[in-house]
Amino acid sequence: MSTQPSRAEMKEPRLTADKIVDKALEMADEQGFEALSMRKLAGALGVTAMSLYNHLVHKDDLLGLMLERVMAEVSTPEIEADWENMMRQRAHSLRAALLRHRWASPLLISTITLGEATLRNINATLGCLVTQGFTYAEADWARNAIDSHVYGYTLQELNYPVSPEAYRSAAAQYLPMISKADYPFMYEAAARIVDGTYDGMTDFSFGLDLIIEGVKRWRSAP
Repeated sequence: MSTQPSRAEMKEPRLTADKIVDKALEMADEQGFEALSMRKLAGALGVTAMSLYNHLVHKDDLLGLMLERVMAEVSTPEIEADWENMMRQRAHSLRAALLRHRWASPLLISTITLGEATLRNINATLGCLVTQGFTYAEADWARNAIDSHVYGYTLQELNYPVSPEAYRSAAAQYLPMISKADYPFMYEAAARIVDGTYDGMTDFSFGLDLIIEGVKRWRSAP
């Protein structure tokens, strides 16, 4: 029996699911997920679009694998470690992953994924909380409150990226349009950005600390 490769195998590079996901992530990071199509992905890989379907069922299958790669970058809590430190570490790690993959935030919020990385992270997060006295309901509430802060903050950060200089310039432009008599507090807040007292930039850790401290007080209440 001949072991020579077929003409199709000689013309197209050998594909694997990992190679496809690698290229898809690269393209999505550069152009956004909306710009990614199976035809463009195949072209970038130097293969026919039909070749992709030997490894993927459809584009949603590809999306699931891409989101799994994103979640694999997120810190997984140590179950026996201090829950406050673990939740802070995980939140900062999740935000960093979402900033690296700007397209991922809205898709992770709206897509159910049951891959190994996602399940491992959720399981460890719940385990870290439950083994330190949280009920399963409390653990789920705490995890979702922290995740909502991460996603909400990161979405605003990605879609409204303003430097302190640009923010001060915009405040100076709009300050004369704000009636000091009708909106005194808003006027004074904008004036402090204009004069440099405050740069207008929010702090991710500030909100995260509020949530974690709030969870601690809530759990210690009668």
